[in-house]
Amino acid sequence: MIKLPPSEEQLMQYIWDLKKAFTKDIVQKYPEPKPAATTISTLLKRLNEKGFITYNTYGTSREYYALIKKEDYFEVHLEDLVKNHFKDSFLNLASFFTKKNKLTKKELEELEKIVQQQLKDQDL
Repeated sequence: MIKLPPSEEQLMQYIWDLKKAFTKDIVQKYPEPKPAATTISTLLKRLNEKGFITYNTYGTSREYYALIKKEDYFEVHLEDLVKNHFKDSFLNLASFFTKKNKLTKKELEELEKIVQQQLKDQDL
């Protein structure tokens, strides 16, 4: 799966959030100054051509929706990130983020709970 440029990835985020949306709905998600509807239409056309979205037509309007799940998109790119920058080790990635992001004690405790639950699940 290809990595989208930032402008298209941001638009995909809005489509994932909205589930289904017309161009006007998508434009409203953007912060001020909002892009022109024609700019959004161009990005939607590109995403459609790349197979990320499709649409239903209602008269002259199009209702867009994602063909690619958000989780699938980010999982593929997270794996590439780990492979290319963390010696193919999720442990190296986790270590990097826990040290560099200066997690709070509460966040580290929550992370520990997640790890403990994963260990329990693997023992089943």
